Formats: sequence, structure tokens, C-alpha cells
Amino acid sequence: MSEGYVDPTRETFGAFRRLAEEGPIHMLNLVRLRDKAVYPDGRAATGAEAYAAYGRESGPIFRRVGGRIAWSGDFRLMLIGPAEERWDRCFIAEYPSGAAFVEMVKDPDYQKAVIHRQAAVLDSRLIRLNPRETGQGFG
Repeated sequence: MSEGYVDPTRETFGAFRRLAEEGPIHMLNLVRLRDKAVYPDGRAATGAEAYAAYGRESGPIFRRVGGRIAWSGDFRLMLIGPAEERWDRCFIAEYPSGAAFVEMVKDPDYQKAVIHRQAAVLDSRLIRLNPRETGQGFG
């Protein structure tokens, strides 16, 4: 399988930063892990172990900037979409603002922790959302 999406491009990160501040943001995370992590230094770990290390090391920074997990779930079936697509981690992270997310990713300790994410992830989607009122309707 070819390499998937792991990190944002400079252009898309710039577009993220240029979006108007509107209060809290949601970041939909869909993550497919490697069977074996790929570290630059060659250390051995599974993708799940490397992603867990990312969570442990980035968690304090995520919480410090006001982040929280708004929703988390386990992938079961692709009902509409590519049948071969599956996700090992599915969650929505909430940040008080886009600036809080930027503060997190620019933190030197986060930049050390993200090495584990890069080693762990085969493919991912990270989608910025503007949260809306929840209820019973689709529209």
C-alpha cells in the first residue's frame, strides 16, 4: 500500500491559520495505523504502541491549550465509501479556538511527541469543523 496522508502541507496549514476565529473548533480525526511503526532511528514498536506513546506525550499539551475529546468511537463498517477504507482511531478533538490548535502544534514538546504519530500512522484524515447545535434534524 502506498503512503497515505500523515502531516498537513505548509499550504493547508496556512489556510487553516487564515480561517476566521469563530470560537471553539472541532477536529475530526480518522487514523489508520501501521502494523509496525516506522521510526527514523529504527526502534521497534507496533503502530498501536507508537500511537499510544504519542497520546501520552502530547496529552498534557493538548489539555493545557484547552483541548478535550468531544466524541470517540470504534469503526465498524464503511457503509458509503471505499470498501477497503478502515480506520483504527476515530474521534473529534475540541479546541477553544484555531489559535489553541496552532499553539499546541508549535509547542516544542508537542513537536517531540509528534514523531510517534508520524511513526505510527499509515493514513489519516484531519478535518476542521465548526461545531453546530446538535438535535434531531439533518439539515
